[in-house]
Order: sequence, then C-alpha cells, then structure tokens
Amino acid sequence: MQRDHFSAGPAGDDRHLPMLGEQQVADRRVPTIHRAQQLSPTVLSDEQHDDIDDIDLLAYWRLLVSRRWLILGVISAVAALALIYTLLTPPTYRATAVLQIDTEGMQVMQVQGISPIQGVSDRQYYQTQYELLKSRALAERVVEDLNLVGSDIFQSLQPASWFERLRGLLSLGAPATNQPGPQRVANGAAPPPANADAAERRRATVFIQDGLVIEPVRDSHLVRIHYDSLLPTFSARVANAIADGFIASSMDQQFGASSYAKKYLEDQLAQLKSRLEDSERTLVDFAQKENIVPSANGASLEAQNLSDLNASLAKAQDQRIRAEARWNQAKAVSGAALPADMLADTVLRNLQEQRAKLQGDYQEKAQTFKPDYPTMLALKGQIDEVQKQVVNELANIRASVKAEYDAAASQEKILEKQLANLRAQTLDVDSRSIQYNIFKREVDTNRQLYNALLQRYKEVGMAGGVKSSNLSIVDHAEVPARRYAPSISLNLAVGLLVGAMLGVMLALLLEYLDDTLKTPLDIEQRLHLAVLGIVPKLTKQSPYNALKDPRSAFSESYRSVRTALQFSTDRGVPKVLLITSPAANEGKSTSALTLAQNFTQLGKRVLLIEGDLRNPTLNKILCLSPQAGLSSLLAGAATLAQTVLKTDDERLDVILSGPLPPSPTELLAGPKLASLLLTGAEKYDQIIIDAPPVLGIADAPILANAAEGTLLIIKSGSTGISAAQSAIKRLKAARGRLIGCLLTQYDAQASGYGYGNYYAYGETRRLSGK
Repeated sequence: MQRDHFSAGPAGDDRHLPMLGEQQVADRRVPTIHRAQQLSPTVLSDEQHDDIDDIDLLAYWRLLVSRRWLILGVISAVAALALIYTLLTPPTYRATAVLQIDTEGMQVMQVQGISPIQGVSDRQYYQTQYELLKSRALAERVVEDLNLVGSDIFQSLQPASWFERLRGLLSLGAPATNQPGPQRVANGAAPPPANADAAERRRATVFIQDGLVIEPVRDSHLVRIHYDSLLPTFSARVANAIADGFIASSMDQQFGASSYAKKYLEDQLAQLKSRLEDSERTLVDFAQKENIVPSANGASLEAQNLSDLNASLAKAQDQRIRAEARWNQAKAVSGAALPADMLADTVLRNLQEQRAKLQGDYQEKAQTFKPDYPTMLALKGQIDEVQKQVVNELANIRASVKAEYDAAASQEKILEKQLANLRAQTLDVDSRSIQYNIFKREVDTNRQLYNALLQRYKEVGMAGGVKSSNLSIVDHAEVPARRYAPSISLNLAVGLLVGAMLGVMLALLLEYLDDTLKTPLDIEQRLHLAVLGIVPKLTKQSPYNALKDPRSAFSESYRSVRTALQFSTDRGVPKVLLITSPAANEGKSTSALTLAQNFTQLGKRVLLIEGDLRNPTLNKILCLSPQAGLSSLLAGAATLAQTVLKTDDERLDVILSGPLPPSPTELLAGPKLASLLLTGAEKYDQIIIDAPPVLGIADAPILANAAEGTLLIIKSGSTGISAAQSAIKRLKAARGRLIGCLLTQYDAQASGYGYGNYYAYGETRRLSGK
C-alpha cells in the first residue's frame, strides 16, 4: 500500500526527489550543528566522571546479586564436597592428658652443678620442653613401653579405602575400619619378637609422632597432651604413655647426671689420693735424708730454737741493763738515798729507825745527865752498835746489787755465744730446707684438693638421693566417649565459607573478564553518555506481543524513552532521529518501530525509514513486501510516493529498505538522502531512521551525519565496552550528534538495581486495571 499524499514538484514530475546542491545541503545542516552543541548537557561532566571512578560498594553488591546463582552454585558444590568428605572420613578420637611443668622442682639440698641452671628465660625453657614432648626419643620410648613393635595393632589403625567407605556410606553402614575388640586393645598388643625389624620400629615411631598434638595452656604451667587415632582406647593409652614417659625420661636424665658426677668424682678422688700419698712419701724421705725435723708449725727445730734463744737474749740484755742501772745508782748515792726497791726485804730500815729512836732518847736524857753518866754511856754504846749494823747492811745491799749485775752480764755473754752458734746451724738447715718446702707445698696442695673433692663427692651423693621432679601429671587421659573429628557442623561451616569465597572470587573474575555493558551505571562510567531509557528483558513473550499491552512494563519503558527524547534538546525531539547500535541484534528495529508508534500516540505524523540496506528486518516485522524501497529511491528508480507505505496506524508511514543494492554506502553517501530527509521533514512531524550497526560498515556513520540526533542502542550483557566505545568514536568522527543511549534486554532483578520496582509498579497498574 502506497500513500500518494506527496505533492509534485514545480515541473509536475514526482518520479524523483528534488536534487539539492552542496551549498543547500550545507545550509540545511547548519542548524543541526548548533543543535549538537545544545545537546552537550546530556553528556556527563568531568566532575561527574571523577565521582563515578570512586569505589562504589553498592556496585559490588549489585554485581554479587547479578551473579547470585553462580555464587550459590559454587557454595552448594563446595558444601556438598565438604559433606561427602566428612561422611567418608573415618572418625578420629582424641584423648587428652594434662601435664604440669615447673621451671624447677622442690630442692631439698642445693648443690652447685646438680641444681637447675639459673639465667634461662621461662619462654626458652618451656619451648624446649614442648619440643622434647614431640621428640623422636620420647616416641621411641612410648613404642617400647606399649610393645608396639611387631604388633598387629597398626592394622586396626589403618583407615579403610575410599571405595570401601563410599560403599559403606551408600549402604547406610559405617565405613569399615577393622577395629579390634575392646578387650584386646585394653590388654595391649603381644610382645614383639626378638628380631624386630628396625623399619617397623621407625614406622611405629613416626605413627606416634603424627598423632601427637601439644597444646600449651596460656598464662599457666600446664600443657595438654592430645593424641588422635581411630581407636579411643589406643588414644588414651598413648596419651598417658607419653606423659609417663616424659616424666620418666626427665628423672632418668637427672639421675643419670648425678650418677655421672659421682663416677667422675670417684675417679678423680682415686687419682688425687695416689698423688697425695706419693708427695707425702717423698717429703718424709727427704726430711730423713737431710735430718730435717719440722715443728708443729712447719718450721725446723733450729729455726724454732733460734727464735726462742733470740727472745731469751733480748730478755737477758734487758735484765743486765736494769741491773747495771741499779748498780750505778747504788754506787753513786748514800745509804739513805737508796731506792725503795733496794731497801725492800732488808732490816736496814728497822735499824735506821732503831738508831733514830736511840739518838732521840740520848738527846732527851742529855738534858738531864752528863755524857759520862752510865745510862748515857749505855745509850751511846747501843747507838754505836746499831750504826755499825747499818753500815754492814749497806755494804751487803751494794754487794747484792753488784752480784745481780755481774750475773746478768755473764748470762748475756753466754746467750750471745749460743746464739751465734745456733744462727750458723739454722742457716745451714735453711739452705737444706728449700727442696723440703717445695715438697711440703705440693703435699699441702694435694691434701686441699683431695679434701675439697671428697666434700663434693659427699654432697653429690646426698643431692642425687633426695632430688624431686619438676614434672607432674594433673589429669590422666580418659577414653573419649565421642569422636573428635571430623565435625560435620564445622566442615559444613568451612565448606560454606570457602564456597562463598570461591563464588565471590569467581564472580569477580568473570566480571573482570566480562567486557560488556550491563547496567545504566556502566554506560555512564564507560561511555560518558546519558541513559535515556531502560527496556526490560522479556522471558515469556515476544516484544511485539508485549507491545500489544499498553500497560505492560515493556510498553511503559518505551513511553519513558519517548518522554526523555522530548527533553533531550532545547527544541524537543530531534526532527530526524537515527537509531543504531554497535553490533547487530541489539534491538534497533524493535526500538525504532516502537518509538515511531509512541510518537503517533502524541498525534504526530511519523515517517519510519529502514536505513539498513544490508540486513533489513522491518519488512518481516510489518509483514510487507514492497517492490520499491529506500534503495530504489536513492538510486532514482522510484519516486518518494512509490516507496512510502501505509501501515495500520494512519499517522505512521514506512519506507522499507527495498531491493538489496550492491553498494549501499555509495547510495547513502549521495545527495538524495539529504533531499529525502528535507522533503520528509516538510511533510512529517517526526522522521525515525532504523540504521544498520556502526561497526564493520560505513552506513551508520553516513546516516548519523545526515540526522539531527542519534540514539545508540546498547544491549545489556551483550554489547562490549570496547565495541561501544569504538562505535561512539566512529559516530563522532562522522560528526554525528549523539543524544544518549537506550539500554535494552535489561534484567533488573538479576542485576540487583532498583529499576525492577518501576516495572513492578507498571505491572501492578496493569493488573489492577488502572
């Protein structure tokens, strides 16, 4: 069906479009260039770009929501693997013994060298004890104590194969673990044969070490000794054996040190005793040979006698000096002037008193009697006799002092002579005592060493017998009543956590590798263009069926695009609107047809031109098969009236692509396209061009240059960022006027954005009939 409402040209020939010159075309395009400058507010400013480049946590949340099924799938898979692993893992039983470790035990007797060495920090000491608990030597001791070498207990401790466990799980039975009876485990394994293999011993030692876990209790002297195995009784036995063996090995080490010290001291005592005996024998032999007799203090008899004689000589000289002084004093003075010490123990003083008394009587009687009186003569005779006795006594005293002086001088001379002889003997003995003193000092040194070592030997013996251990068992290990591992709840929690981490990492990785535009925010951040509309994704019906319902969310979205286009420029909707996309199958034709229909609802006459001369689709949508179209019109094979088709809507006319030309680019680049748009603008209120994709061909940039505004279609989750950016560059290089983007096939619920509320509102209105 053709519409023949176009008027003929001035010559009355309506077969061809009027030809416009280059100047006319340029004049026609001048207003559009100014419009392009007026469209700039729709593009984001640099400040907005800086704000968009900041980290947006909400964007990450939306990303996770958009890939929630992937994350949930990964979480479910990892949790299922954790559950299967838990069910297939044989149960492990843990027995725990608590041991107290002090830095030093109770010291009944402190002995240097046997007592603990001070100066080692507690941290180093306890770390050493923890490593000793995990040592190979202690594990070997436990193996010997439990008689594990040559025993078949290890066969019971080997877990069943994965196939057996899986078969037991599928048959709802417990996995086979070859557990022995409790009586056998409690009684212990059979003694190992005499020729036990060293390899089996090493294997048992490694097995004990692998199941051992040492856990120090924070801020205490306690340490927990855990042992894990498949048998609860065996775990308790090993835990207790480790605690007992550690204490026993510590005591053995202490007693071993004491025994070694005693043995060493015994050997040294024997050597020192022999050395002391030899030195004493040498000393005695030398003294006998040289006739040296030492005194109690160690000096020779000659030296001791010389010392005594020298003291006697000094005493004799002192006595001689005092006697000489007394004699000189006795010679120099009269009898009455003698010192009192000379007159002591003599009758001289009595005689002098008697004489003085007689003389007094004589003088008294001389006053009465004459000298020749008998009484006077008798007194005179008595006085003379007493005077004679006094003179004799004085002579005796002087003779006694002289004799005392002579004796002292004689004794001094004798002592001086003896001292001279003894001094010569002493010098001779001293010259022969040099080697004797050397031998004596060696004897004294050996005796001191022997006595000190003997005292040390006694102390070590006493300390070794009373020493106590600094280790003690607080709690013995009991047979565990329930398994320690694996824990279903813990493994499931870990599986869920690991699955969530892997799911989020996988979602972020896929998002990083996904070079497509999915949300309006992506378009604003990556393309720096405003989003004029968002078309939701349809899952249960085709777009054309959804458009039949004017109240559907799909129809509402295109009406919102129509409204946004009315405010895209200062003159409203661009007169000639080009709709294109970076690639094919992104919703260009559907959007062009829907927008054309929406503009007719406003009372406008709209001309829809199918500008895709390579892969047209509007003919299939409208079910039209014209003989002529845009290619015929641009080639001059048909007139405008022959190419315009009427649709069911009387306000909507369509120009389809027509026959496929061999060179569409040359037809679109010709002047007739501008003549078509100029003529159509005079007859129609709105012209919408359904253009081909931008990339790969030059058709869309040519059409964008001729149009007043270009709307770029972006398919959510399909259009690549680099493809969209390249398309924008090509359109700008062709001086196309981009007014914004239209996002199609957008799944608001999957992306996590709030646009779904808008669509839900539209659906609510439709269902309620408002």
